[in-house]
Amino acid sequence: MRNFWAFIWGTVVGVLGGLIGLGGAEFRLPILVSFFNYRTLQAIIINLIVSLVAVTFSFIFRSRVVGLENVTANWAIIINILAGSLIGSYVGVYYATKVNEKALNRVVVGFLVFLSIVLIGHDIIFSIGDLPLSYLFKIMLGFLAGIIIGIFSSMLGVAGGELIIPTIILVFAVDIKLAGSLSLAISIPTILMGLFKYRSQQRLNGIESEQKFISFMAVGSILGAFIGSILLRYVSASLLYLILGTILLISALKLAKHKPRTV
Repeated sequence: MRNFWAFIWGTVVGVLGGLIGLGGAEFRLPILVSFFNYRTLQAIIINLIVSLVAVTFSFIFRSRVVGLENVTANWAIIINILAGSLIGSYVGVYYATKVNEKALNRVVVGFLVFLSIVLIGHDIIFSIGDLPLSYLFKIMLGFLAGIIIGIFSSMLGVAGGELIIPTIILVFAVDIKLAGSLSLAISIPTILMGLFKYRSQQRLNGIESEQKFISFMAVGSILGAFIGSILLRYVSASLLYLILGTILLISALKLAKHKPRTV
């Protein structure tokens, strides 16, 4: 039954992620901690693994809608933010494994609340348009934003899409649907870096017994990403962001009430 629910939740979160170009990790993390009762660090590592699968397939499925040629035409943006995110991802693992679980939980809750505000207020944020900056300053800003995104990615087990997408839109003036696909392209190597660092610290050993659970959730994520990519053609972006922002806020409140295990 536990694996069945892993598949169901993986599918549901996969749909949400596939719609806006995310791995869905921000929604999956509270579920892993509150519903499946994983310790925070365990949930973060499992989240990264499932996110890698979800992000990869979301990118493949969305390419048919957005167009792979449009993504490759913006390779400079990908490289710019990715350069910073890989550094940040490497550094973030250090902090995730050094802070205590209660403090890490607070960071996760704060992050989710911040993202919910970004999503609910996306119309105001995105209506600003691209910032009137010089090309060199845009590159510097993209690199610094990448570092911050990478730190949060490996610390919280997320792909960081909610941070990447607004950065791409505001700094580089890219359409929101294309920004979602660019975000996925940036997220894949960022997640890989985080997993590589966790593996080098032998943190993956703590989830070896959860391989079947992870497999069910990953398969569900693939199905969800496929469904989400189809719905992308029909769902209003404004309504979608409002719904997702509300879900994130509720998830954050639930996680804030969750008491970390002490053993």
